[in-house]
Amino acid sequence: MAVETQYKSQARSEFRERYAVYFSQFRELCMNIVLNDVNADDKVLIFDTTLRDGEQSPGASMTSVEKLEIARQLAVLGVDVIEAGFPAASPDDLEAVRRIAIEVGNPAPGEQITLHTPVIAGLARATKGDIDKCWQAVRHAAKPRIHTFLATSDIHLQYKLMMTREQVLAKVSEMVSYAVQHFTNAGIKPDVEFSPEDAGRSDKEFLVHVLKAAIEAGATTLNIPDTVGYCTPEEYGFLIAYLREETPGAKNVIFSTHCHNDLGLATANTLAGVRNGARQVEVTINGIGERAGNTSLEEVVMAIQTRSPQYGVFTGVNTQHIARTSQMVSHYTGLNIQFNKAIVGANAFAHEAGIHQDGMLKNWQTYEIMKPETVGWTASRLVLGKHSGRHAFKMRLKEMGYPLHDEELDKAFARFKQLADKKKTITDADLEAIVSDELYQPREFFTLEDMQVICGKTGMPTATVCLRDMAGRKTTVAALGSGPIDAAFKAIDDIIKTPCNLLEFAVHAITEGMDALGEVTVRLETLEENPRTFGGHGADLDIIVASAKAYLSAINRMLAAHGTNKQDVTSALELKAA
Repeated sequence: MAVETQYKSQARSEFRERYAVYFSQFRELCMNIVLNDVNADDKVLIFDTTLRDGEQSPGASMTSVEKLEIARQLAVLGVDVIEAGFPAASPDDLEAVRRIAIEVGNPAPGEQITLHTPVIAGLARATKGDIDKCWQAVRHAAKPRIHTFLATSDIHLQYKLMMTREQVLAKVSEMVSYAVQHFTNAGIKPDVEFSPEDAGRSDKEFLVHVLKAAIEAGATTLNIPDTVGYCTPEEYGFLIAYLREETPGAKNVIFSTHCHNDLGLATANTLAGVRNGARQVEVTINGIGERAGNTSLEEVVMAIQTRSPQYGVFTGVNTQHIARTSQMVSHYTGLNIQFNKAIVGANAFAHEAGIHQDGMLKNWQTYEIMKPETVGWTASRLVLGKHSGRHAFKMRLKEMGYPLHDEELDKAFARFKQLADKKKTITDADLEAIVSDELYQPREFFTLEDMQVICGKTGMPTATVCLRDMAGRKTTVAALGSGPIDAAFKAIDDIIKTPCNLLEFAVHAITEGMDALGEVTVRLETLEENPRTFGGHGADLDIIVASAKAYLSAINRMLAAHGTNKQDVTSALELKAA
């Protein structure tokens, strides 16, 4: 028994040793793949910091479970680097980064090593404590990265750090070396990124000295942050070019951009950096982040793809997953996407103007520079509203199964324009109601010309109804009722002497919102020995008007069924008037 126990213990020990060797070799291979791929001049690495800088948006904090789900989606999206968090910020943040490193930063069991296994990075201030915690979290990934930073602008040195430039240089050299040592001790090639915080407002010559110190200490990526969104594209592009040209050893590292959107220039600045040699861009989904946010991933990726000849570079992002990723981040952070947001906004591929819709129906390239399916949307939307034209209206009805003739189309289009003046967006349900209400009604012996209702808690509900008959005569009657709808029905009954019982009355909103179109259906029963029932339908923004239309629709059907004609209606009204 003792021998068996000793054998098992020895076997476990040998297994652990072999596993450590294999895992070290595996990570070495991964890092070689990454570094070889990084050196390609025509690929831009996508460094996503949604889970770190993006989460710093006020009110956007996520749970560790939500972070893990987003990290998985970012891996599916095909980003190269996931900055999973700031491990020193809290024990929960460290654990979240650790879980992402384990579960997202390694290929699934049985899968081959691929370039799609993302680098998992953590942020650390230039202190040993922060760097230790960062390594503790990211070391479980196949491709770990430590991202450390220290401010370099004079305003930060004087008021925040209270350090001299010489002290900053010494600190950068010491802390980057300390971060590199963690990789060396683990037997893998270092992947250390250094950022001179507020580089956009730093002295360029001092930046050169700082970056030189970082390179000599072993940094493999140099990130140039426009921390407060101060730069213009010309300035930022020049800064990247200047640093790449003047910094000793710059050719052996990757230059990265990290821009904020305080002046609305984050995407433009990032693209300027790419044009001047940056080959990593730090971005967030939906552009979320501190203050006005970070550079938007979807904008940069689609700009590079759409204007490929101009930039001459590419990314590894699977753009068809952009929309889904955007919606997931919006859901988990609670930050809604503005309707006119480029690429992922609800109106990004929507067209309302008649000229635009006409062009889109002829050729989508007239008013779109990319297909919505490219970023994960199902199709472009022709939004019907007051600016829409007859062509788009006709085509939408045809798609819905209503190929109307010219006269029918004129009638429906006139009603559509009336509704569009009152309602911002016309939905398919609205169109169906218009067609049903305007085109498929029975012969109209009476039509609703006008009505007015007075009701309230202390008043007596009164409805004044004006009907127009087939001869064009108008009759106006006022009636009291238990409610405004009951009063309207009684006023109609007072004009049209057709005995009947109201069997059913149903009302519902066809669409959502305060400007929803109301739809009413009624069923009437004749007072005969063998009673017959007739249905009616009405739709309007005013639910009482819709009710009156539905009631009239059912009465018109009843009159038609009894063989009523124009002469009968005229004679009855003349008799009533007398």
